[in-house]
Amino acid sequence: MIASLTQNQPAWHRKDLISIAALSAAEITQLLDTASAFKDVGTREVKKVPALRGKTLVNFFVEPSTRTRASFELAAFRLSADVINISASTSSLTKGETLKDTAKNLEALLADIIVLRHSSAGAAQFLAERLDASVINGGDGAHEHPTQALLDTFTIREKKGKIAGLHIAIIGDILFSRVARSNIHALIKLGARVTLCGPPTLVPRSFESLGVEITHDLDALLPQVDVVNLLRIQHERQRKEYFPSLGEYTAFFGLTKQRAARLRDDALIMHPGPVNRGVEIDSDIADSSRSVILDQVTNGLAVRMAVLFLCASARAS
Repeated sequence: MIASLTQNQPAWHRKDLISIAALSAAEITQLLDTASAFKDVGTREVKKVPALRGKTLVNFFVEPSTRTRASFELAAFRLSADVINISASTSSLTKGETLKDTAKNLEALLADIIVLRHSSAGAAQFLAERLDASVINGGDGAHEHPTQALLDTFTIREKKGKIAGLHIAIIGDILFSRVARSNIHALIKLGARVTLCGPPTLVPRSFESLGVEITHDLDALLPQVDVVNLLRIQHERQRKEYFPSLGEYTAFFGLTKQRAARLRDDALIMHPGPVNRGVEIDSDIADSSRSVILDQVTNGLAVRMAVLFLCASARAS
């Protein structure tokens, strides 16, 4: 199976995955195709392959996480790697040790891959430039979250059969969302039309430079789109109030039952999680047949297996 993953594909040459912006459309497609092959592993009775046997992955999460950390951990187990989980509260960062020194010590323990989530944009790039180990960006500040974008894109391609030509709406807190930035890069590179929607304070016109369209009229937008991706309000990154109240946000930008009725019958409803039910999306809509939120979680496992496999293979070559 391992040989079939790389057959007829160009050699993957990146030991690190830091951002989607740095990838070509061909590289994104290679990651998605590899993830597709790994997804089949989950359908087997024995859900493991020996691709990373003898390798060690460190989940180094300076910011809290449930889905991303658990997904990387399970992905590594499925690839037969050893896993160590470290959080900020249990690391020497609390004693004043620098991020670089903490990571260097982990590498000295022969860690092969470090997955880093950090509140500072550029933290993953900082480590990648200083470590021989592969560094995977698990989310850095409001910069990027590459594996989330890959699993979102994978889910859309799986359900729709393509990305090119689709009209995809990303709704909510764009300004502070690393998920939005990574999704924009991936979808635009693969030929999708992307429209951003939300309060003007959270969807500034500066994003148009990335090749997207912007609107603040959600009701007019919904009948036009193939996919709706709803984002959580990033309260932890905001330093002031960007809208009067959650109630007012929901009134204008929440996917209520009434608004969902404006969508096409085959439109997909997505959310990277955690979901604030009753704020960005009505609970019944989150659980409806058009929702692919749990599919995103499932696909995240295959995508992260692909990322770990390809980056570790490039480091070893």
